[in-house]
Amino acid sequence: MPFFLIPLLINLLIGVGLQVLGYLLTPKPKASKGEEVTDMDNPTAEGGRPIPVIFGETWVTGVNIIWFGDKATTTRKIKA
Repeated sequence: MPFFLIPLLINLLIGVGLQVLGYLLTPKPKASKGEEVTDMDNPTAEGGRPIPVIFGETWVTGVNIIWFGDKATTTRKIKA
């Protein structure tokens, strides 16, 4: 009976050793930098671009306008 356990233990040790070796040789991902807020959706001023007509409330992106003010965000707290 103990002779049947020896090949099993050898295979188990080889398998665990190969898994540890594979883990150690795996390429590590490079640390990514955080996303910057350098490129926001800038409005454009192009001729011939359609003007959206909105009924109700919605979020419009890619608007065709002539002037755009400062790109700034303001956080306000209100009591509701």
